[in-house]
Amino acid sequence: MSADPTPRPSRLTAAAAVSGLEGVALVGYGVYLLVMGLLGRPESPTQAEMGGLTLIALGAFPLVAARGLLLCRSWARGPALITHLMALIPAWSLLRSPSSALVPVGIVVGVVAVTGLTLLISSETTRALGIRPPSGD
Repeated sequence: MSADPTPRPSRLTAAAAVSGLEGVALVGYGVYLLVMGLLGRPESPTQAEMGGLTLIALGAFPLVAARGLLLCRSWARGPALITHLMALIPAWSLLRSPSSALVPVGIVVGVVAVTGLTLLISSETTRALGIRPPSGD
C-alpha cells in the first residue's frame, strides 16, 4: 500500500467543506419546505412542495462538487465556483431586506460564499487540482 506523494492541501479540504456546508443547507431547507408543504398549512402547498424539491435538487450540486474536491478532481471546481457565486444573490437580497432580523443571515451567507470563492481560486487549490494558469503568450 503506497502513500499518496502529494497530500490534499488544507485549502482544498476547506473549500470542499464550505461547498458541502452550502449543499447541506440547501437540502435541509428544501426538506423543511417540502415537509411544511405536505404536512403544514402554507399559503400555497404546491409552491412550498415544488420549492422544496427544487432546493433539494440544487443542494445535490454543491454536495457532488464537495466530493469531487475531496477527491482532487479538477472538474469539481466549476460547480463549486458557480454555487458560491449564486449564493451571493440571496446574500445581497437578505442584506437589503426590510426585516433587520434577516440581515445577519445575509452576512453569514455572504461570508460563506466569499470564503468558498477565495479558497477555490487560491494558487494552492488550483495547483492541487492540476489547473494551469493561462499562458502569457
